[in-house]
Amino acid sequence: MDAERIDQIIEPYQGAPDLLIQVLLAIQSECNWLPEAALRKTSEKLQVPMSRILHIATFYKAFSLVPKGRHKVHICTGTACHVRGAPRILHTVQELTGIGAGETDLELKFSVETVNCIGCCALGPVIDVDGKVHGNVSTGDTADILEQYK
Repeated sequence: MDAERIDQIIEPYQGAPDLLIQVLLAIQSECNWLPEAALRKTSEKLQVPMSRILHIATFYKAFSLVPKGRHKVHICTGTACHVRGAPRILHTVQELTGIGAGETDLELKFSVETVNCIGCCALGPVIDVDGKVHGNVSTGDTADILEQYK
């Protein structure tokens, strides 16, 4: 992300350091992560100490200080999904993408995460890709689902 784009994102929030989370969300939305250069520029423009920015960026799970893939794959491993086959689904996703939970592939195409609950237990096992929930997923469905996002 170039410095000019960072300035465009921060500009509406100047003079409002209490809106730091909104600025970080906007940067994350644009980049899929929070690059250090963007954080330093935010610190400078909003006059918020870098330590405060890093505290917030590391406290909230929504933020990432490392590059993430364009597609976020969340596999529910909560009780209902677990007993309905979530471990097999996770294993299949790992085989198809070549990455494990908590990792991002080298092409920055996919990031895989496990979550404790997506909130639709009756549909388990569940995969959420970029906010789209896929329920009653079988290992055979997994390849078809991921193929939609290549």
